Amino acid sequence: MDHSHGMSGFSAVNTDLARRYWYTIAGFVGALVLVRAVNFYKSQRRLRRRAASSIKCPTKPSNQFLELWATLTAVVREASAPQLYIRLRGFSWLTPPPLGRIIALLVYWIVIIYMMTTDVVIKDAFFWERIGYRNAWVTITQVPLLYLLASKCSIIGFLVGTSHERLNWLHRWVSRTVFVTASVHGWHFYTDWARADFVEYQLKMQPSIKYGFGAWAILLWTMVSGLVPFRRMSYELFVLQHLLSAIIFLWLIYIHVPSSAVYNVWFAIAALCFDRACRMALLLWQNIKLFPDKSRCKGGQRIGHQAQLKAVGDSITVMTVKDVHFKWRAGQHLYLWVPRIGVAEAHPYTIACAHQLPDTCICNSIQLVVRKHGGFSRRLHDFAAKAGRKDHVTVFVSGPYGSPPRWDIYETIILISASTGASFTLPILESLLQARKTNCVKRIDFLLAAKQGDEIDFYVSRLHELIDRAKEVGIELGVHIAVTQGPAVFAKGSGNVPTVGAVSASSSATNLGKQADEKITETQPADIEQAAPVARKRASDAASADSHVLYSAVRPDVDGFIRGPVEATGGETSVVVCGGPSLVSRVRNCVAALSDERAVHKGTGAQGIHLYAEEYSF
Repeated sequence: MDHSHGMSGFSAVNTDLARRYWYTIAGFVGALVLVRAVNFYKSQRRLRRRAASSIKCPTKPSNQFLELWATLTAVVREASAPQLYIRLRGFSWLTPPPLGRIIALLVYWIVIIYMMTTDVVIKDAFFWERIGYRNAWVTITQVPLLYLLASKCSIIGFLVGTSHERLNWLHRWVSRTVFVTASVHGWHFYTDWARADFVEYQLKMQPSIKYGFGAWAILLWTMVSGLVPFRRMSYELFVLQHLLSAIIFLWLIYIHVPSSAVYNVWFAIAALCFDRACRMALLLWQNIKLFPDKSRCKGGQRIGHQAQLKAVGDSITVMTVKDVHFKWRAGQHLYLWVPRIGVAEAHPYTIACAHQLPDTCICNSIQLVVRKHGGFSRRLHDFAAKAGRKDHVTVFVSGPYGSPPRWDIYETIILISASTGASFTLPILESLLQARKTNCVKRIDFLLAAKQGDEIDFYVSRLHELIDRAKEVGIELGVHIAVTQGPAVFAKGSGNVPTVGAVSASSSATNLGKQADEKITETQPADIEQAAPVARKRASDAASADSHVLYSAVRPDVDGFIRGPVEATGGETSVVVCGGPSLVSRVRNCVAALSDERAVHKGTGAQGIHLYAEEYSF
């Protein structure tokens, strides 16, 4: 890239900037590793204080350093949580990232803009070429990071303690940034050739230029095809063509760039091959058993796993995968491959249980809850509905993936989910009720909302089983179940449930487990992730036979549900939400506003509010 018209002297500056770019990336990763180390120390100190049984609120900062750390953490949380949600029908996919991610992007763009412009805007004979060369280096230097962020076996994620799906947003934005710098690179060179009427001769003299145009076209294609509306058209096709595009792109730039910059291409190839090798090894290890135990009923097969399917209602499929020989944590997910349903399709699903299933013939079994959309999930549900419980299928799994935080280091846990988002939050509840002496949790509030009752009947049955368990371990558990459209379908034996008219939701989580005052409400089709409607018609709340469960048939007051437990707790609170974009953004804004209102860790005595958001979308 720096080999003509006397530009070789400028090559040293470009390569130095490329080195400094990676020093900057390494510095940010190192800082996040340090943050992870301090948080680990904080969590271990909390668990030790809890085990000592002498501290009323072990989640409060115990020394000046942790007090300062808590204040800095609160400031970062308040700045990073808010998110603007675009409610225009058909345009919600244009919703920008949360404020914290926007700040991170601005910092990254400042670094890139500095690299693009420093010492190149000089009005001389080499003005156009100088900028073109510089942006060529800026572009190729970012390529390895692009592939590192796309890895499922992510080295960066391993170091900073996060998972690949939570880095994917940065992968997409780095890709868009690479497209911009590549466009600046190509446009300046083409303009310089056009000014000298030199375009055709240049293309004949350097055939590698054509490969550069091809690489730019691949970038443009991946950027457009990666937009939400196009991904939703056929997600399976998007994944296949995206992988092919990534491989073709590396081949094109390998031919296009000179030998002095090709090390970046090999860096990206190494990242891609390492990821694929790790995933293949994980797939083989988890699905091939050289010496299966045939005495363990069914499921002890040599290749793959037996899975039992059950269709629940018109849109839910419950799959029990038997005889898995790996451990997992609540909040993790795996990739599922069912050759009988989709020969070349592997899809990610949250593991919907926190422990081995005791009622299955193979003790180490897991459950997945799949909601029917289109393509694979539709074919899976149709197959389950036709086969019933009699037929089994062979499935292959890869994982578990994900790096969820520890849930047992908070005093209060607020779990909010919509529909099958409970596959994420319910295992967290189960894992907390299994914990013993090291559990700091004293109170859990669980909100489950759906449009149709049959979407959540599977979860409701399991929730009722957990209520007695919560009493045994001494954790206060409040459950709020809201079904906003159609008849309310609740688990058998759930006590008094609404049958006629609307049922109003309690405005505060402190009302869970109590018979609420009568309110005026109106039954109408509703989005479960919107605010509660205006009250018009009289109705009453209905609690189950267990006073810790509240059923309602209107949209829940999410803000009130969060505020009640936060104001009642004496230690730190964790708010966990899993749902669509509107629900997630609403919870984000609520947590940020409540933390700012209470002046968390700023001398008022109010304790921290941790937020963990899991958004499901295609």
